[in-house]
Amino acid sequence: MRILVVADVHSNLEAFEAVLQDARESGGFETVWSLGDIVGYGPDPGDCIRLLQSLQHLAIAGNHDFAAIGVIGTEDFNPFAAEAVRWTAAQLGLEEQIWLAALSATQVEGDFTLTHGSLIDPVWDYLVSSHVAYEHLMRQTTPYGFVGHTHLPQTFYASQLDAKAAGAVDLTLDERRFVANPGSVGQPRDGDPRAAYCLLDTEARRLVFRRVAYDIATTQAKIRDAGLPEYLAERLARGR
Repeated sequence: MRILVVADVHSNLEAFEAVLQDARESGGFETVWSLGDIVGYGPDPGDCIRLLQSLQHLAIAGNHDFAAIGVIGTEDFNPFAAEAVRWTAAQLGLEEQIWLAALSATQVEGDFTLTHGSLIDPVWDYLVSSHVAYEHLMRQTTPYGFVGHTHLPQTFYASQLDAKAAGAVDLTLDERRFVANPGSVGQPRDGDPRAAYCLLDTEARRLVFRRVAYDIATTQAKIRDAGLPEYLAERLARGR
């Protein structure tokens, strides 16, 4: 099976559409795994939800998804994120709220465990260090796992936790246990403004990290027209 793995779309419709188009042109996919934060920050929460719903998909919740429907508060969000949460909440229809509320924080699918943050705290914890990766992998019951939340494409191997995490390096599914992050579709933070995602081929046992350019200017204009913080528009061009 060919699976499109995305995380942190963050209401960025232009980026999400570009990822879907690029994935289709790169051999296609049968289903989408969404690792949380389909909404938040960006200007098109409803459209991004409906686009995901139009595809065969498996989705889990992130902190912005739960905050937008009041499952968690915004006390731990920075001011820009909190303002975007409040705006997003006002844009969501009842069906979209119900869909978000039904999402789980973790999901096991075959050989893969999917979560937004680490398994220490699936909604909030950032998997950015070898120490956290160790704690995560101790809890991961499957050979392989995917996380989001950090907006950074990375892979941590259970056998190499004393080494720096691999970046966007394609890999083969073998006996090495790992947890990987595809990076962010809608708000990359690794200095590369292009949308990030992965293509997983379970038959070829191959995971490929990909980047694709999208119409950043259009997304920025929508953010400004919505009255969202300027910082949320400006950062997209810097990939930060």
